[in-house]
Amino acid sequence: MATDPVCGMFVEESPEVLQATVRGTTYYFCSESCLHEFTRPEIELRNIKISVVVSLVLGIPILVLSYIHVSTPIPLGWLMLILATPVQFGAGWRFYRGTYNAIKMRSSNMDVLIAVGTSAAYFYSLIYVLFPKQFPFGGLYFDSSAIIIALILIGRLLEHSMRGNATDAIRKLVELQPRTATLVQVDGGEREVPVEQVAVGDIFLVRPGERLATDGVVVDGHSFVDEKMVTGESMPVEKTQDSEVIGGTINGQGALKIRATKVGADTTLSKIVQVVQQAQSSKGPVERLVDTVSKFFVPIVIAIALFSFGVWTLVAHEPISFGFTTAVAVLIIACPCALGLATPAAIVVGAGKGAENGILIKGGEYLERTEKIDTVVFDKTGTLTKGEPSVTNFVNFEPRQVKDTEILKFAAIAEKQSEHPLATAIMKRAQDDFPNEPILNPDSFESISGKGVHGTYSGRDIIFGNPKIIDFFGLQLDAEEKEKLSELQAQGKTVMILAIDKHVTGLVAVADTLKEHAQEAVRSLQKMGIEVVMLTGDNKTTAEAIAKQLGIDKYFAEVLPDEKYEIIKKLQNEENRVVAMVGDGINDAPALAQADVGIAIGSGSDVAIETGGLILMKDDLRDVVAGIQLSRKTMSKIKQNLFWAFIYNIGLIPIAAGLLYIIIGVLLNPIFSGVAMAMSSVTVVSNSLTLRRFKPKF
Repeated sequence: MATDPVCGMFVEESPEVLQATVRGTTYYFCSESCLHEFTRPEIELRNIKISVVVSLVLGIPILVLSYIHVSTPIPLGWLMLILATPVQFGAGWRFYRGTYNAIKMRSSNMDVLIAVGTSAAYFYSLIYVLFPKQFPFGGLYFDSSAIIIALILIGRLLEHSMRGNATDAIRKLVELQPRTATLVQVDGGEREVPVEQVAVGDIFLVRPGERLATDGVVVDGHSFVDEKMVTGESMPVEKTQDSEVIGGTINGQGALKIRATKVGADTTLSKIVQVVQQAQSSKGPVERLVDTVSKFFVPIVIAIALFSFGVWTLVAHEPISFGFTTAVAVLIIACPCALGLATPAAIVVGAGKGAENGILIKGGEYLERTEKIDTVVFDKTGTLTKGEPSVTNFVNFEPRQVKDTEILKFAAIAEKQSEHPLATAIMKRAQDDFPNEPILNPDSFESISGKGVHGTYSGRDIIFGNPKIIDFFGLQLDAEEKEKLSELQAQGKTVMILAIDKHVTGLVAVADTLKEHAQEAVRSLQKMGIEVVMLTGDNKTTAEAIAKQLGIDKYFAEVLPDEKYEIIKKLQNEENRVVAMVGDGINDAPALAQADVGIAIGSGSDVAIETGGLILMKDDLRDVVAGIQLSRKTMSKIKQNLFWAFIYNIGLIPIAAGLLYIIIGVLLNPIFSGVAMAMSSVTVVSNSLTLRRFKPKF
């Protein structure tokens, strides 16, 4: 198996994927199955957009002509027939196709109800246009059929607009893999080749700033590699000989020679792609409440219409036109205008309100799932925390010899010429604390690999680094200094020791700090009865310290992307929980895809955003709370809308079938059926608009 380099799908290497080199340029030809997989949803989305435009462009004039008298060169009925026919059998053809498929499966769904209702309105109007004198009641209902189709297609458009995101997410994952690799030949020469030609055992060179071509082991060189997009580790990881590395990660300042250990579909990045595909494909479509009810409602409505026709014509011996009028009245009044609006109207208002609050909701499917969430799983790095190291503590052991402010200044001078990632955090803090004072260069500088730095400045000897540097220079920490060091390390912080003139002078602690409002968001979720869980690729000490600060009881440390996915799956299957996953990085994509609802931080990676169902644009974790509250409120409105829509239909069906004619001799004109539909639509829209008053509570 191989990864198609164009679209990222996994296909057989031959003959599915073709490769050719023309004048030094390598071309890849995407497999037919892969191309079909990516173009099919795009074509479907395009077709729905065209159908919406057609139904609105033709339906709105029909609606205007139905209520406003306008002089036309041809009879009004014929003009409306000409306009309505493309809507009914062009834009609305998908409903007939859905009805045919449902009948084949011996079932009924929303498509059946739409097709039957709109067809009744259309063909009744058609017959009236052809034989106007044969009906005791007049009436054209082309506007009902056309507008119903337009409204429901708009709802379908909202649902289909998010379906291309799965393939987009996979594309972005595959794009992390570089196209070429620099192979090191036996004679020491270098040769650039397509990454697909790298084999297990090959040695390849990675220069500073380049992405690693594939998984492997370092055979020569020293550098720091940014693995945050894969492991979630906020700090670049030091790599020396025999260190394992991951393809797609970014090399730091040093050059590395790496022996490939995994290639193609076996690499860590490719496995993340596979997991995302598996999680997304395993999700079946959410069964809509309307479709569930329609399984029973549609046959009943059709049976009532046929029954009323039969009773009035065969039993009561009324004219066929009379029986047909009652049957059409039943079908029109049961036609799902309000039902078609019930979900999209609330979703449009709810999604708009979410956008006002910086919360993007990708569709009604995610609203349904979010309402039922009972567990929220947070990634730590970049989600609960800022995702970058910053200086948190200074400790001065010799206040008589060195001022507190000089601890940071000496550390910054020592680190100014260092390439270590922690040097950036120290320099940034120094610039923030002393904005008007430039950081001076050391008189001499020496980097001690894996331990720290040694330099001099104005005759002072400066040693700065991790605890290993103490042994390297033969220095000692007393009991108090050791206790303070251990205390900071127990809080999950990286602690560096400063020694001046061979005397331990102080400590500088660096850590990934909590985001603003993280604690408030966690507490609010817990007050809502939602369990909060934390996942991280960091070590157990750091995870425990962060969890304690946030009041999170359940957390998992040192987990890789596929393990995050498995933890989500376990919570869903073994503990029977409805899980939301909140993350920001590529490493979170499998877990975001597997979760019932993926909530992506808008400032995070494109892959996380594409995979998530809710996007938090403001990078404010309180929006997780707001998103859940908004989804619950919106779903409540949808259920209220469905209730009122069905009440209108069910309550008036007996009247449409002729109940009032039996009691007081009045037959319901189908025109009033249209009025009833309009009233139910007004009720649904008005109820949905109350969502505009939504305000999150923290």
